[in-house]
Amino acid sequence: MTLDGSRADRPSPPAAMMRRRPLLSGLALPLSALLILPVGGGSAAGDARHWQQWVTGWAASPVAGGEIPSGDCPAGRGSKDRTVRNVVFLSAGGDEVRVRLSNAFGERSIRVGRASVAVQSEGAAAVPATLRPLTFDGRRGVTLPADAEMFSDPVELDARALSTLLVSVYTPQATGPVTNHPLTAQRNFVAGGDTTLDPSGGRFGRASCWMLTSGVDVERSKRFTGTVVVLGDSITDAAATTVNANRRWPDHLARRLNAVEGPSLSVANAGLAGNMLLRERELGSYLGVGAVDRLDRDVIDQSGVRTVILLEGINDIGHDASAAEIIEGYRQIIDRTHARGLDIVGGTLLPFKGSSMWTPRRQQTWSAVNRWIRTSGEFDGVVDFAAATASAEDPLRLAPAYDSGDGLHPDDTGTKAMAAAVDLSLLLPRHRTDA
Repeated sequence: MTLDGSRADRPSPPAAMMRRRPLLSGLALPLSALLILPVGGGSAAGDARHWQQWVTGWAASPVAGGEIPSGDCPAGRGSKDRTVRNVVFLSAGGDEVRVRLSNAFGERSIRVGRASVAVQSEGAAAVPATLRPLTFDGRRGVTLPADAEMFSDPVELDARALSTLLVSVYTPQATGPVTNHPLTAQRNFVAGGDTTLDPSGGRFGRASCWMLTSGVDVERSKRFTGTVVVLGDSITDAAATTVNANRRWPDHLARRLNAVEGPSLSVANAGLAGNMLLRERELGSYLGVGAVDRLDRDVIDQSGVRTVILLEGINDIGHDASAAEIIEGYRQIIDRTHARGLDIVGGTLLPFKGSSMWTPRRQQTWSAVNRWIRTSGEFDGVVDFAAATASAEDPLRLAPAYDSGDGLHPDDTGTKAMAAAVDLSLLLPRHRTDA
């Protein structure tokens, strides 16, 4: 083992190497309606044909309900006799959808009185003809056990790729703190009473988080044959991107994949603001558990997953983790994804000199980690985000055109450059066109 953590007996591949093995499928099995997945329990057993039926059109990694320093998310105080209306951007389209409700971090069961899905018109308003009530094993209501998630029954809906849906969930009884995804760069909505079937949206107030919903699947087709899941922190999640504009780098990647002729992939965003690779931060539960601990639920259990892109570790460096510790975390994730027959692509960490977390010692850690990502050969491919976003004058800093102003997070232009850096041949299953 060399000082930078790479294996001395392995040749150094090019920065954007091709995958080492063909993609496998049928190993990460999603949930059917009312098939409950306990948190941290791994994928539920099931029929491979069921896995092949769906891809993840949209996803949001859930966290525990709690007070959030900024924004207007009511997840900490919970809900009673209220409807939350989540606004979600689909990376893939289909003729059928199903919705994944989440009580993954709930301390008690939650009663859902009614839920619906629709195509967004504007704001909280739905296109009336598209409003669909959801059922759960044929019933309009369902009880979500604590520490669990479940899917609705499939519903017919012309859900087009790169369109926006509204997912509404009504809770008649007091919930306590609710599972949510905060800091979304998306305006969502809350209203009193059961407004799940109200297309007008006039009764809704604003909320800054997604609540009680962690995913929307679309029917697998010859067009969308699988899912790529992006596991990351705030740079992947939404930080510094324009609200309601869907300009996260995974959104831009979805646009690139949608422009490809023939079979392509959906994109699921498993980014969490403030998230760390190795552990949960002490600052607050809204930053989520460490990536090594949320891998099964947020990545491996996503419907149709074939490839993972990993971009985590900068927050660990900011908390003085060593390069060896971060590399060990990467190896855990690589081994676990490979064990499920999935490919994993490593992303180099973006430049951060000039940010509040930079020090010379942390810069050395960053350099060692990125060197290992590029040269170890342990990932199936590499995306050099660092090179794609670096300043030409000082490669340890973000390019001024991409810097949101804090020296750490790229702006809308920077996230587009990140997506452009992904070699699509690392992702696209050219040899797998059957549906």
